[in-house]
Amino acid sequence: MKVLVTGGAGFIGSHIVDLLIENGYEVVIVDNLSTGKEEFINKKAIFRKKDITDEDLYKIFEKEKPDYVIHQAAQIDVQKSIDNPVFDAKVNILGTVNLLEYCRKSGVKKVIYASSAAVYGNPEYLPIDEEHRINPISYYGISKQTPEHYFDVYSQLYGLKYTILRYANVYGVRQDPKGEGGVISIFIDKMLKGERPIIFGDGNQTRDFVYVKDVAKANFLALEKGDNEIVNISTNRTTTINELVYVMNKIMGTSLKPIYTEPRKGDIVHSYLDNKKALDVLGWKPEYSLEDGLRETIEYYRVKYAEDEVAVMKEK
Repeated sequence: MKVLVTGGAGFIGSHIVDLLIENGYEVVIVDNLSTGKEEFINKKAIFRKKDITDEDLYKIFEKEKPDYVIHQAAQIDVQKSIDNPVFDAKVNILGTVNLLEYCRKSGVKKVIYASSAAVYGNPEYLPIDEEHRINPISYYGISKQTPEHYFDVYSQLYGLKYTILRYANVYGVRQDPKGEGGVISIFIDKMLKGERPIIFGDGNQTRDFVYVKDVAKANFLALEKGDNEIVNISTNRTTTINELVYVMNKIMGTSLKPIYTEPRKGDIVHSYLDNKKALDVLGWKPEYSLEDGLRETIEYYRVKYAEDEVAVMKEK
């Protein structure tokens, strides 16, 4: 079986590619490398440098004839979506529709789509289940939810199967602390340099942090399960930002106190997703605790930064 992974050189996508190859799938990566990195590309995968909005994307489908598509490529920066909503919509909405057209025309059996907790907006109750009202408060939330309607209609009109996975706050190895980095990668980057992490607000806001390898497993399981379902991928647990810093200090053996600053406008205070449906329809549940995931991630960056320092010294 052959799987085409858009964004397969990126943070989450590269982990999905690795898992697929470990399980004997042929994999084609489509990535424009705007945020993805060549160093993350699995050498056993076929790599095609291409943007999902390109009109000639169909040539890859004609040549490779994938059985499945896992769609991870996206514009994921909330602030960038607010600054440039046209670009955000072009990538996330039109890019996805472009992809769906070629999936339809080339006979793809099923598409797995990476959606986001951002589609829910401010929670009306917790934990947030899949029946919660859709009320995004950013253009990013809109641009991730809009394609969900396209998947439904493509399925009705053409029989194209899909599974939509709404991610909580994904963190882990290979996440870039620059650009679109999540709070965990940003904190690790600072704390490994001995700098104090910056918290917007009082640090009592809560998030649902799910490890990237667990997210990759959910995508893998969705290839054969959860047809035409929308599923939250989360830990169903809350962690305050203050707790996060405490655990990170514990793992690193440091005692760096956060710097507190003004809350950011539009930030949701409390959020976590109900993941019961993921167990019911995918047979999925997270295997990594927050501490285990943080330990693995911190060690990755500790080694990476040490290697980078050695490389800089050699250049001198």
